[in-house]
Amino acid sequence: MGDSQPNDRPAARVICVDASGRVLLMHWRDTVSGQALWEPPGGGIDPGETPLEAARRELTEETGLPGTAVLDRWVPVRREFHWLGVHYVKTERFYLAGFEDTPAVAPASLTAEEDVTFLGSGWFSAAEMADLPDALEPPDLPGVVRRLTLLG
Repeated sequence: MGDSQPNDRPAARVICVDASGRVLLMHWRDTVSGQALWEPPGGGIDPGETPLEAARRELTEETGLPGTAVLDRWVPVRREFHWLGVHYVKTERFYLAGFEDTPAVAPASLTAEEDVTFLGSGWFSAAEMADLPDALEPPDLPGVVRRLTLLG
């Protein structure tokens, strides 16, 4: 699939916030471009799945954290990025999940593609996000976090 037709596969992501206000980011390396990036956990919505169900399933698969932590509270985020040679242009729902502590993260079940591209994860403050050596996706993630946490 070339760049002529951007991919708009629906997806949902989860902004996990710990007691200190830090956000969980997953670290991935694009094996096609060689670029590494940080982004919140999440992924494609399967047929017959609601965006919230997808967010909960993806959170557990990628982090081992309980999907029940994901609240039905989200903001739409416009995204444009390249991943594994595919150009994506779409709007994704970013859901909120709050944690009283800073839970340990261990992927429960990564796909074969994820297994090859996964570099790790970490909890970051907004200031730390600004200093990450690799790309932050989406680039305005601190703004997305603010929008989502101010909804209440």
